Parts: sequence; C-alpha cells; structure tokens
Amino acid sequence: MTDHSPLFSLPQQTEPCPLCQNPLVIRSSKNGPFLGCSTYPECQYSKALHQHENSVVKILEEEPCPECTAPLAVKNGRYGMFIGCTGYPNCHFIVQDESPSPSTVNCPKCRSGQLTERLSKYGKTFWGCEQYPDCTFLLNDLPVSGTCEYCAYPLLMQKKAGLYCAAKACQRKQSSESNA
Repeated sequence: MTDHSPLFSLPQQTEPCPLCQNPLVIRSSKNGPFLGCSTYPECQYSKALHQHENSVVKILEEEPCPECTAPLAVKNGRYGMFIGCTGYPNCHFIVQDESPSPSTVNCPKCRSGQLTERLSKYGKTFWGCEQYPDCTFLLNDLPVSGTCEYCAYPLLMQKKAGLYCAAKACQRKQSSESNA
C-alpha cells in the first residue's frame, strides 16, 4: 500500500481577518507567500507570512546615534547591510549612503521639475522627476542635457554605446558631432 500523504504540510491558519473576521488563507504573489483574506476582492487585507527581521552584526559602541545617543550597529536586513540605531523600534535612525546628487537636467514632460537619481526596490538606479507623483516621467539610463538631432526632443540619455534620444518614439543614436 502506498502512502499518498503530502511531502510537506502548511500550518492551518486559524487567525481571522481583523477587518471582516473571515478566515485568512495563504496566497502567493511575485514576492512570495502571504496571508490574505478569503473573501478577496471584497476584503483586501493582507499580512506578510514571514516577518523580515534585522539582525545585529556588530555594535559600534564608539558611535552614538545623533537622534537618541544609543549606540549605532551594523545590521543585516531585508535589503542587505546597513547601519542603524540599536534603539529601534523607539528610534528609526539609519545612516544613509549618500544623498542623490542634485541634477541640472530638466524634466522634458512637466518642464518644471528636475530629474533626480533614485533607487528601485530591486536595487536598480533610475532617474525620475522630482515632481512625482504629479509627474511620472522616468528614465533607466543617465539623462544628459541636449536636443535630439532627429526629432528635437529636449533630452538625451547616455548608454554604453553613446548618446541616444530619450523619446520612446525615437531613441536614435546621436552622431558624434552632437556629442561635443
């Protein structure tokens, strides 16, 4: 006789939805499994299945937190290593790597904002308008001030192979004379 039991079993969730009191079920998304209300889409409650804990790698006794004077620590979190306050959750201080460099490239969409360097949740660099969410212009390549020689679009982008038009409809490579 063969055993048809599953290779693994998921724990039964007996916790009710805090919004509508219906049972929570395990659901899946591109970011992994999570708990969600069984009445979705009527109730859109969701909760992380696994909490992302920060672990302290090393406490920096000689470095006090500028906000609460508790020691700072090197921590390993969801997005990698960082330096933060040991007084968390009472103090949320985190040492920032660098502030984005001020841009002098104007946004071609709204014409009132500047393009600033940003970091996506996946760690990729992109440039977006500082007027977001009013202006949703973004660019994955380094923006360069200039005008396209083919369509007169007011922005170019730097790629490995040279300068290109930043207009999605054009994106033609610029001649070497316009690079000077």
